[in-house]
Amino acid sequence: MTRIAIVTISDRASRGEYEDLGGPAIERWLRRILAEPCEFVRRIVPDGLESVRDVLIELCDQAGADLILTTGGTGPSPRDLTPEAMQRVIAKELPGFGELMRQASLQHVRTAILSRQTAGVRGRSLIINLPGKPASIDVCLGAVFPAVPYCLELIGAGSIAVHSPILEQRD
Repeated sequence: MTRIAIVTISDRASRGEYEDLGGPAIERWLRRILAEPCEFVRRIVPDGLESVRDVLIELCDQAGADLILTTGGTGPSPRDLTPEAMQRVIAKELPGFGELMRQASLQHVRTAILSRQTAGVRGRSLIINLPGKPASIDVCLGAVFPAVPYCLELIGAGSIAVHSPILEQRD
């Protein structure tokens, strides 16, 4: 069974001071489009280089996650270090994911150029950094998810089947 990890990166949510909205938004979005059951693994960690790096390594190397979707930590504030932590974990960056997410987001919010989403591969795991706001998560997943099943196939990860024929297209 394909294992999908969802990681919320937030100081306040990790301390229980703030309700995690991003993680549940990702899971709801996925449950709407996935055609087959998969296993979800959830984590909430504080912002910061080491906390994000460590959870990504654990999910890739020990938990065997096929797909890891992070939410939060991609803005310009000093504690937003998700992309830097991911750079220390991945073997290959896939910058097209971030480019497309920003392009799609710009149709809805002019400040999307401040976002630093990206994606990359570690072993047989695909990691995608998403924004923290649920509405932005929907836009970004809708933009990049058509490439996800094929990318997972190319890296030897578990397969994902989706309901929508649009999401199954690949060139």
